Amino acid sequence: MKLSFHNFPLSFLTALLILLSLQCNNADSQKLSNWPCFHGADRTNKSIETGLLKKWPAGGPKLLFTISGLGDGYSSVSFGEGMIFTAGKSKDLSYVFAFDLNGKPVWSSPNGKSWSTTASWASSYTGPRSTPTYDNGRLYCLSEAGRLAVYDAKTGKEIWAKDLPKEFDAPQTEYGYAESVYIEGNRIYVRPSGKKGFQVCLNKDDGKLIWANTDIPGVEGYTSAVVFDFGGFRHLTGASADCYYGVDIATGKLLWKVDFKNKQGLNLTDVVVENGHVYITSDYGKGSMLIRLKRSGNAFETETVWESALLDNHHGGVILHNGHLYGSGTNSRGWFCLDFLTGKQMWNQIRGKGSITYAEGMLYLLDERSGVMSLIKASPEKYELMGEFTVPKGGESMYWAHPVISGKRLYVRHWDKVFVYDIGI
Repeated sequence: MKLSFHNFPLSFLTALLILLSLQCNNADSQKLSNWPCFHGADRTNKSIETGLLKKWPAGGPKLLFTISGLGDGYSSVSFGEGMIFTAGKSKDLSYVFAFDLNGKPVWSSPNGKSWSTTASWASSYTGPRSTPTYDNGRLYCLSEAGRLAVYDAKTGKEIWAKDLPKEFDAPQTEYGYAESVYIEGNRIYVRPSGKKGFQVCLNKDDGKLIWANTDIPGVEGYTSAVVFDFGGFRHLTGASADCYYGVDIATGKLLWKVDFKNKQGLNLTDVVVENGHVYITSDYGKGSMLIRLKRSGNAFETETVWESALLDNHHGGVILHNGHLYGSGTNSRGWFCLDFLTGKQMWNQIRGKGSITYAEGMLYLLDERSGVMSLIKASPEKYELMGEFTVPKGGESMYWAHPVISGKRLYVRHWDKVFVYDIGI
Protein backbone atom coordinates (compact mmCIF):
# COMPACT_ATOMS: atom_id res chain seq x y z
CA MET A 1 0.00 0.00 0.00
CA LYS A 2 1.42 3.36 -1.00
CA LEU A 3 0.99 6.14 1.55
CA SER A 4 0.46 9.75 0.58
CA PHE A 5 0.55 12.76 2.88
CA HIS A 6 -2.50 13.99 0.95
CA ASN A 7 -4.50 11.35 2.84
CA PHE A 8 -3.80 12.99 6.22
CA PRO A 9 -5.55 16.08 7.57
CA LEU A 10 -3.53 19.30 7.78
CA SER A 11 -3.78 19.36 11.59
CA PHE A 12 -2.11 15.95 11.79
CA LEU A 13 0.74 17.00 9.49
CA THR A 14 1.26 20.19 11.48
CA ALA A 15 1.43 18.24 14.74
CA LEU A 16 3.86 15.76 13.16
CA LEU A 17 6.18 18.53 11.98
CA ILE A 18 6.13 20.15 15.43
CA LEU A 19 6.96 16.81 17.06
CA LEU A 20 9.85 16.18 14.68
CA SER A 21 11.13 19.70 15.29
CA LEU A 22 11.03 19.21 19.05
CA GLN A 23 12.86 15.90 18.73
CA CYS A 24 15.58 17.52 16.62
CA ASN A 25 15.93 20.40 19.06
CA ASN A 26 16.11 17.95 21.97
CA ALA A 27 18.77 15.92 20.14
CA ASP A 28 20.81 19.07 19.54
CA SER A 29 20.42 20.05 23.19
CA GLN A 30 21.52 16.61 24.35
CA LYS A 31 24.52 16.73 22.04
CA LEU A 32 25.55 20.08 23.47
CA SER A 33 25.12 18.77 27.00
CA ASN A 34 28.47 16.96 26.72
CA TRP A 35 29.97 20.34 27.66
CA PRO A 36 27.89 21.43 30.67
CA CYS A 37 30.90 22.74 32.56
CA PHE A 38 34.56 23.71 32.35
CA HIS A 39 36.55 21.16 30.30
CA GLY A 40 33.44 19.06 29.67
CA ALA A 41 31.42 16.61 31.74
CA ASP A 42 34.40 14.31 32.42
CA ARG A 43 36.85 17.22 32.88
CA THR A 44 39.29 15.79 30.30
CA ASN A 45 38.93 18.79 27.95
CA LYS A 46 38.23 16.40 25.05
CA SER A 47 35.12 17.01 22.97
CA ILE A 48 33.10 14.07 21.59
CA GLU A 49 32.24 16.01 18.42
CA THR A 50 32.78 14.29 15.06
CA GLY A 51 32.52 15.37 11.45
CA LEU A 52 34.98 18.23 11.90
CA LEU A 53 37.40 19.83 9.46
CA LYS A 54 40.87 18.26 9.57
CA LYS A 55 42.37 21.12 7.63
CA TRP A 56 41.33 24.75 7.62
CA PRO A 57 41.09 26.98 4.55
CA ALA A 58 43.31 30.03 4.27
CA GLY A 59 42.07 32.57 6.80
CA GLY A 60 40.53 29.88 9.00
CA PRO A 61 36.98 28.52 9.39
CA LYS A 62 33.89 30.65 8.85
CA LEU A 63 32.93 33.05 11.64
CA LEU A 64 29.23 32.39 12.26
CA PHE A 65 28.51 35.15 14.75
CA THR A 66 29.95 37.15 17.64
CA ILE A 67 28.47 37.52 21.11
CA SER A 68 29.19 40.93 22.64
CA GLY A 69 28.50 42.81 25.85
CA LEU A 70 30.11 40.42 28.35
CA GLY A 71 32.42 43.00 29.91
CA ASP A 72 35.64 41.98 31.66
CA GLY A 73 36.42 38.36 32.37
CA TYR A 74 38.09 35.08 31.48
CA SER A 75 35.14 32.68 31.82
CA SER A 76 34.78 30.17 29.04
CA VAL A 77 31.42 28.82 27.80
CA SER A 78 29.20 25.90 28.80
CA PHE A 79 25.88 24.60 27.49
CA GLY A 80 22.47 23.39 28.64
CA GLU A 81 18.78 23.82 27.81
CA GLY A 82 19.83 24.71 24.25
CA MET A 83 21.70 27.77 25.53
CA ILE A 84 25.23 29.13 25.82
CA PHE A 85 26.36 30.23 29.29
CA THR A 86 29.26 32.40 30.42
CA ALA A 87 30.09 35.15 32.92
CA GLY A 88 31.45 38.69 32.86
CA LYS A 89 31.76 41.98 34.73
CA SER A 90 29.94 45.26 34.26
CA LYS A 91 30.91 48.26 36.39
CA ASP A 92 31.31 46.83 39.91
CA LEU A 93 29.12 43.72 39.51
CA SER A 94 29.72 40.20 38.25
CA TYR A 95 27.10 38.79 35.89
CA VAL A 96 26.06 35.41 34.53
CA PHE A 97 24.79 35.37 30.93
CA ALA A 98 22.66 33.06 28.80
CA PHE A 99 22.36 33.22 25.00
CA ASP A 100 20.52 31.06 22.51
CA LEU A 101 22.49 29.00 20.00
CA ASN A 102 22.34 31.87 17.52
CA GLY A 103 23.99 34.23 19.99
CA LYS A 104 20.84 36.14 20.95
CA PRO A 105 20.61 37.24 24.61
CA VAL A 106 18.17 35.22 26.75
CA TRP A 107 18.93 36.53 30.24
CA SER A 108 21.60 38.05 32.46
CA SER A 109 21.68 37.98 36.26
CA PRO A 110 24.04 39.63 38.76
CA ASN A 111 26.29 37.55 40.98
CA GLY A 112 27.35 40.05 43.61
CA LYS A 113 30.09 42.63 43.70
CA SER A 114 33.09 42.00 41.51
CA TRP A 115 36.51 41.23 42.93
CA SER A 116 39.10 43.96 43.26
CA THR A 117 42.62 44.23 44.58
CA THR A 118 45.19 46.91 45.29
CA ALA A 119 48.02 44.61 44.17
CA SER A 120 49.53 46.25 41.08
CA TRP A 121 50.39 42.91 39.46
CA ALA A 122 46.80 41.67 39.69
CA SER A 123 44.65 44.79 39.46
CA SER A 124 44.15 44.53 35.69
CA TYR A 125 42.93 40.92 35.86
CA THR A 126 39.31 41.86 36.50
CA GLY A 127 36.11 39.92 35.94
CA PRO A 128 35.00 36.31 36.55
CA ARG A 129 37.38 33.44 35.88
CA SER A 130 34.97 30.56 36.56
CA THR A 131 32.87 28.90 33.87
CA PRO A 132 29.22 28.25 34.86
CA THR A 133 28.22 24.63 35.50
CA TYR A 134 24.87 23.41 34.14
CA ASP A 135 23.03 20.57 35.89
CA ASN A 136 19.42 19.41 35.62
CA GLY A 137 17.79 22.73 34.84
CA ARG A 138 20.02 24.83 37.08
CA LEU A 139 23.16 26.86 36.56
CA TYR A 140 25.86 27.14 39.24
CA CYS A 141 28.49 29.86 39.11
CA LEU A 142 31.26 31.00 41.45
CA SER A 143 32.14 34.68 41.17
CA GLU A 144 35.71 35.93 41.42
CA ALA A 145 34.77 37.38 44.83
CA GLY A 146 33.67 33.95 46.10
CA ARG A 147 29.89 34.26 45.79
CA LEU A 148 28.42 30.90 44.78
CA ALA A 149 25.03 31.41 43.14
CA VAL A 150 22.47 29.04 41.64
CA TYR A 151 20.04 30.11 38.90
CA ASP A 152 17.11 28.69 37.02
CA ALA A 153 18.81 27.92 33.71
CA LYS A 154 15.82 28.96 31.61
CA THR A 155 14.97 32.24 33.31
CA GLY A 156 18.07 33.34 35.22
CA LYS A 157 16.11 33.64 38.47
CA GLU A 158 18.42 33.21 41.46
CA ILE A 159 17.50 30.20 43.62
CA TRP A 160 20.12 30.44 46.38
CA ALA A 161 23.55 31.92 46.99
CA LYS A 162 26.39 31.72 49.51
CA ASP A 163 29.24 34.04 50.40
CA LEU A 164 31.99 31.41 50.68
CA PRO A 165 34.75 33.60 52.19
CA LYS A 166 32.38 34.77 54.93
CA GLU A 167 30.85 31.38 55.70
CA PHE A 168 34.13 29.45 55.74
CA ASP A 169 36.41 32.17 57.13
CA ALA A 170 38.62 32.52 54.06
CA PRO A 171 41.06 35.37 53.37
CA GLN A 172 40.79 37.35 50.14
CA THR A 173 42.53 35.44 47.39
CA GLU A 174 45.45 37.09 45.63
CA TYR A 175 43.89 36.72 42.18
CA GLY A 176 40.22 36.05 42.92
CA TYR A 177 38.38 32.72 42.90
CA ALA A 178 38.91 30.85 39.64
CA GLU A 179 37.43 27.40 40.28
CA SER A 180 34.60 26.09 38.12
CA VAL A 181 32.45 24.07 40.51
CA TYR A 182 31.90 20.33 40.14
CA ILE A 183 28.51 18.62 40.54
CA GLU A 184 27.80 14.94 41.01
CA GLY A 185 24.46 13.51 42.10
CA ASN A 186 22.83 15.86 44.59
CA ARG A 187 26.14 17.38 45.67
CA ILE A 188 28.20 20.38 44.66
CA TYR A 189 31.93 20.50 45.37
CA VAL A 190 33.82 23.77 45.77
CA ARG A 191 36.99 25.08 47.44
CA PRO A 192 36.47 28.13 49.70
CA SER A 193 40.04 27.73 51.02
CA GLY A 194 38.94 28.84 54.47
CA LYS A 195 39.74 27.95 58.07
CA LYS A 196 36.29 26.40 58.46
CA GLY A 197 36.52 24.52 55.20
CA PHE A 198 39.27 24.41 52.61
CA GLN A 199 37.45 21.90 50.39
CA VAL A 200 33.71 21.49 50.98
CA CYS A 201 30.68 19.59 49.76
CA LEU A 202 27.22 21.18 49.72
CA ASN A 203 23.73 19.99 48.93
CA LYS A 204 23.09 21.36 45.46
CA ASP A 205 19.40 21.99 46.15
CA ASP A 206 19.77 24.35 49.10
CA GLY A 207 23.50 24.87 49.73
CA LYS A 208 23.53 23.13 53.12
CA LEU A 209 26.91 21.81 54.22
CA ILE A 210 27.48 18.04 53.88
CA TRP A 211 31.19 17.91 54.74
CA ALA A 212 34.18 20.22 55.09
CA ASN A 213 37.88 19.35 55.00
CA THR A 214 40.23 21.55 57.05
CA ASP A 215 43.36 19.38 56.76
CA ILE A 216 44.75 20.85 53.53
CA PRO A 217 47.74 23.18 54.03
CA GLY A 218 48.30 26.48 52.25
CA VAL A 219 46.10 29.21 50.81
CA GLU A 220 43.91 29.10 47.70
CA GLY A 221 44.97 27.19 44.62
CA TYR A 222 43.31 28.12 41.34
CA THR A 223 42.46 24.74 39.82
CA SER A 224 39.14 23.04 39.18
CA ALA A 225 38.27 19.54 40.36
CA VAL A 226 39.08 16.40 38.40
CA VAL A 227 37.41 13.24 39.73
CA PHE A 228 38.48 9.62 39.26
CA ASP A 229 38.05 6.13 40.71
CA PHE A 230 41.06 4.21 42.02
CA GLY A 231 41.86 1.81 44.83
CA GLY A 232 38.28 1.50 46.06
CA PHE A 233 37.74 5.25 46.44
CA ARG A 234 36.39 8.04 44.29
CA HIS A 235 38.99 10.81 44.43
CA LEU A 236 38.19 14.53 44.17
CA THR A 237 41.36 16.46 43.33
CA GLY A 238 42.33 20.05 44.02
CA ALA A 239 45.26 22.31 44.82
CA SER A 240 46.45 24.84 47.35
CA ALA A 241 49.47 27.11 47.08
CA ASP A 242 51.49 24.36 48.78
CA CYS A 243 50.25 21.09 47.31
CA TYR A 244 48.00 19.03 45.08
CA TYR A 245 45.67 16.61 46.85
CA GLY A 246 42.88 14.08 46.59
CA VAL A 247 40.00 13.65 49.04
CA ASP A 248 37.34 10.97 49.33
CA ILE A 249 34.40 12.45 47.45
CA ALA A 250 31.94 10.75 49.83
CA THR A 251 33.37 11.99 53.14
CA GLY A 252 35.96 14.66 52.37
CA LYS A 253 38.73 12.69 54.09
CA LEU A 254 42.20 13.51 52.78
CA LEU A 255 43.46 10.47 50.85
CA TRP A 256 46.78 11.82 49.56
CA LYS A 257 48.74 14.99 48.92
CA VAL A 258 51.90 15.96 47.09
CA ASP A 259 53.97 18.96 48.15
CA PHE A 260 54.21 21.19 45.08
CA LYS A 261 55.05 24.81 45.84
CA ASN A 262 56.50 27.18 43.27
CA LYS A 263 58.16 30.58 43.64
CA GLN A 264 54.86 32.49 43.46
CA GLY A 265 52.66 30.05 45.38
CA LEU A 266 50.32 29.72 42.40
CA ASN A 267 49.12 26.27 41.33
CA LEU A 268 46.84 26.90 38.37
CA THR A 269 46.62 23.82 36.13
CA ASP A 270 44.22 20.92 36.70
CA VAL A 271 45.67 17.44 37.14
CA VAL A 272 45.61 14.78 34.41
CA VAL A 273 44.80 11.25 35.57
CA GLU A 274 44.96 7.71 34.20
CA ASN A 275 45.13 4.31 35.93
CA GLY A 276 46.22 5.60 39.32
CA HIS A 277 48.83 7.93 37.83
CA VAL A 278 48.44 11.67 38.42
CA TYR A 279 50.23 14.28 36.30
CA ILE A 280 50.92 17.63 38.00
CA THR A 281 52.44 20.74 36.46
CA SER A 282 53.15 24.35 37.36
CA ASP A 283 54.84 27.49 36.09
CA TYR A 284 57.07 29.83 38.15
CA GLY A 285 60.18 27.66 38.12
CA LYS A 286 58.54 24.39 39.16
CA GLY A 287 58.07 22.09 36.14
CA SER A 288 56.02 18.90 35.94
CA MET A 289 55.88 15.45 37.48
CA LEU A 290 54.01 12.16 37.37
CA ILE A 291 53.10 10.35 40.57
CA ARG A 292 51.74 6.85 41.14
CA LEU A 293 49.18 6.21 43.87
CA LYS A 294 49.46 3.13 46.07
CA ARG A 295 46.77 2.28 48.58
CA SER A 296 47.89 2.01 52.19
CA GLY A 297 44.99 1.18 54.51
CA ASN A 298 42.35 3.85 54.00
CA ALA A 299 44.76 6.34 52.43
CA PHE A 300 47.32 6.40 49.63
CA GLU A 301 51.07 6.72 49.38
CA THR A 302 52.50 8.68 46.45
CA GLU A 303 55.51 7.58 44.44
CA THR A 304 57.27 9.89 42.00
CA VAL A 305 57.54 8.24 38.57
CA TRP A 306 59.34 11.11 36.87
CA GLU A 307 60.05 14.84 37.19
CA SER A 308 60.91 17.31 34.46
CA ALA A 309 61.49 20.99 33.80
CA LEU A 310 59.54 20.55 30.55
CA LEU A 311 55.88 21.41 30.02
CA ASP A 312 55.78 23.77 33.00
CA ASN A 313 52.23 24.80 32.23
CA HIS A 314 50.95 28.21 33.34
CA HIS A 315 47.16 27.74 33.23
CA GLY A 316 46.30 26.83 29.63
CA GLY A 317 45.73 23.17 30.48
CA VAL A 318 47.29 19.85 29.47
CA ILE A 319 45.55 17.08 27.50
CA LEU A 320 46.24 13.34 27.63
CA HIS A 321 45.61 11.46 24.38
CA ASN A 322 46.73 7.93 23.53
CA GLY A 323 49.45 7.87 26.16
CA HIS A 324 50.88 11.31 25.43
CA LEU A 325 50.60 14.73 27.07
CA TYR A 326 50.06 17.91 25.05
CA GLY A 327 50.29 21.49 26.26
CA SER A 328 52.52 24.55 26.47
CA GLY A 329 55.42 25.35 28.75
CA THR A 330 56.57 28.69 30.10
CA ASN A 331 60.25 28.69 31.03
CA SER A 332 60.67 25.58 28.89
CA ARG A 333 59.07 27.57 26.03
CA GLY A 334 56.60 26.48 23.39
CA TRP A 335 54.23 23.58 22.79
CA PHE A 336 55.18 20.07 23.88
CA CYS A 337 54.31 16.44 23.47
CA LEU A 338 55.61 14.20 26.27
CA ASP A 339 55.24 10.48 26.86
CA PHE A 340 52.84 10.19 29.80
CA LEU A 341 54.57 7.31 31.62
CA THR A 342 58.21 8.32 31.04
CA GLY A 343 58.21 12.10 30.56
CA LYS A 344 60.24 11.68 27.37
CA GLN A 345 59.94 14.63 24.99
CA MET A 346 58.44 13.58 21.67
CA TRP A 347 58.49 17.04 20.12
CA ASN A 348 58.68 20.73 20.99
CA GLN A 349 57.47 23.64 18.86
CA ILE A 350 58.83 26.96 20.09
CA ARG A 351 56.07 29.49 19.42
CA GLY A 352 54.45 31.13 22.43
CA LYS A 353 52.13 29.51 24.96
CA GLY A 354 48.42 29.37 25.68
CA SER A 355 45.36 27.18 26.12
CA ILE A 356 44.36 23.97 24.40
CA THR A 357 41.40 21.73 23.61
CA TYR A 358 40.84 18.50 21.65
CA ALA A 359 38.33 16.96 19.25
CA GLU A 360 38.38 14.04 16.81
CA GLY A 361 42.13 13.49 16.70
CA MET A 362 43.01 17.17 16.46
CA LEU A 363 44.38 19.75 18.90
CA TYR A 364 43.32 23.39 18.96
CA LEU A 365 46.01 25.71 20.33
CA LEU A 366 45.24 29.32 21.28
CA ASP A 367 48.21 31.66 21.72
CA GLU A 368 47.54 33.82 24.76
CA ARG A 369 49.22 36.96 23.40
CA SER A 370 48.58 37.02 19.66
CA GLY A 371 45.21 35.26 19.60
CA VAL A 372 46.45 32.92 16.86
CA MET A 373 44.41 29.70 16.84
CA SER A 374 46.30 26.72 15.39
CA LEU A 375 44.99 23.32 14.33
CA ILE A 376 47.43 20.40 14.61
CA LYS A 377 47.23 16.62 14.59
CA ALA A 378 47.24 14.99 18.03
CA SER A 379 50.25 12.85 17.22
CA PRO A 380 53.56 12.18 18.99
CA GLU A 381 55.30 11.90 15.62
CA LYS A 382 55.62 15.63 14.96
CA TYR A 383 53.99 19.04 15.26
CA GLU A 384 51.96 19.15 12.05
CA LEU A 385 50.10 22.38 11.40
CA MET A 386 46.80 21.98 9.54
CA GLY A 387 45.66 25.58 9.58
CA GLU A 388 45.60 28.73 11.65
CA PHE A 389 43.93 32.12 11.93
CA THR A 390 43.87 35.08 14.30
CA VAL A 391 40.90 35.47 16.63
CA PRO A 392 39.77 39.13 16.73
CA LYS A 393 40.19 41.13 19.90
CA GLY A 394 37.38 41.60 22.36
CA GLY A 395 39.44 43.85 24.62
CA GLU A 396 43.00 44.56 25.68
CA SER A 397 43.71 41.61 27.99
CA MET A 398 45.23 38.19 27.31
CA TYR A 399 43.45 35.37 25.46
CA TRP A 400 43.13 33.32 28.64
CA ALA A 401 39.62 31.85 28.34
CA HIS A 402 39.92 28.23 27.20
CA PRO A 403 38.42 27.42 23.77
CA VAL A 404 35.46 25.03 23.53
CA ILE A 405 34.19 22.72 20.77
CA SER A 406 30.51 21.77 20.78
CA GLY A 407 27.83 21.33 18.13
CA LYS A 408 30.52 21.39 15.38
CA ARG A 409 31.42 24.89 16.45
CA LEU A 410 34.54 26.40 17.95
CA TYR A 411 33.88 28.96 20.70
CA VAL A 412 36.63 31.41 21.66
CA ARG A 413 36.09 34.01 24.40
CA HIS A 414 38.20 37.14 24.51
CA TRP A 415 37.22 39.63 27.18
CA ASP A 416 33.94 41.29 26.09
CA LYS A 417 33.20 38.90 23.20
CA VAL A 418 32.74 35.26 22.22
CA PHE A 419 33.62 34.40 18.62
CA VAL A 420 31.81 31.37 17.19
CA TYR A 421 33.23 29.47 14.20
CA ASP A 422 31.81 26.72 11.99
CA ILE A 423 34.32 23.84 12.01
CA GLY A 424 32.00 21.12 10.67
CA ILE A 425 32.63 19.32 7.39
